[in-house]
Amino acid sequence: MTMKKLEETAGQLLMAKHQTIACAESCTGGLLTSRLTDVPGSSAYVMGSVVSYTNPVKERLVGVNPTTIAAHTEVSAETAGEMAEGIRQLIGTDLGVGITGLAGPGGGTKERPVGVVFIAVAGSRGTKVCENHFHGNRMAIKQQSAEMALQMIIEYLSGGSF
Repeated sequence: MTMKKLEETAGQLLMAKHQTIACAESCTGGLLTSRLTDVPGSSAYVMGSVVSYTNPVKERLVGVNPTTIAAHTEVSAETAGEMAEGIRQLIGTDLGVGITGLAGPGGGTKERPVGVVFIAVAGSRGTKVCENHFHGNRMAIKQQSAEMALQMIIEYLSGGSF
């Protein structure tokens, strides 16, 4: 018996609940959206995404307030939350996901080391942001980030606490 992949579970829940989703991804570079769209029939619930890799794109396209980045940096819970809420509003979906972090190998600091990734899911019941500390090389951190985002989507759709 093969285990169902997280993207399949998320897709089944989105379909069953007649929910749509959009993603604003930074450090994952579209990996979450790629995984969601690997599922046949995903066009029924995946409405779109933005790879908001730079601060100007986070601000202009996704709606992150420049003062949020100035006060908290682009790698913060506040920025991830605004990314999730902004993409949800921009594309007009039930759910929005925002991911921002440091996949490395460079760019880390003592305060924000490589592997710190903030993931947010926004929906009608509010926004939940999770701070994660992943390990490994760049690809491993991206994969762990997408995996955690899928788990958070499933938790939200399953009625988890928000």
